[in-house]
Amino acid sequence: MNSEEHPILLFDGICNLCNWIVRFALKRDRAGLFRFASLQSASGQELLERFGRPRLELNSYLLIHQGRCLDKSSAGLTTLKMLGWPWRGLYILIAVPKPLRDLAYDFIARNRYRIFGKRETCMLPNPEIRGRFLP
Repeated sequence: MNSEEHPILLFDGICNLCNWIVRFALKRDRAGLFRFASLQSASGQELLERFGRPRLELNSYLLIHQGRCLDKSSAGLTTLKMLGWPWRGLYILIAVPKPLRDLAYDFIARNRYRIFGKRETCMLPNPEIRGRFLP
């Protein structure tokens, strides 16, 4: 799991919104830059531990890149920046103070199952993209 070579997106594998975000990133990541792991997976749990995050932290979207673990709105905006134009343009929102950005993020995270629903099991990637998902 080398986040130096490939940024890793950690997501809640049973959250419909989170799965939509992963599909969004996959479709726009033409260079195949990103790797993915659900927070519930063995790899996800190992990465949480490695970066000193609570192992039960299932309500945050995390981006591991260049030896750092970004969370919440910072992870989302940095992901958009890495996807290139036009998504990169939204990175201007990084100028909004993190506490304000994360206030909106936390509201959505707390209510994501109620608003977007959830799955009984984690998403299973199809054979074309399976290699981009960590076990």
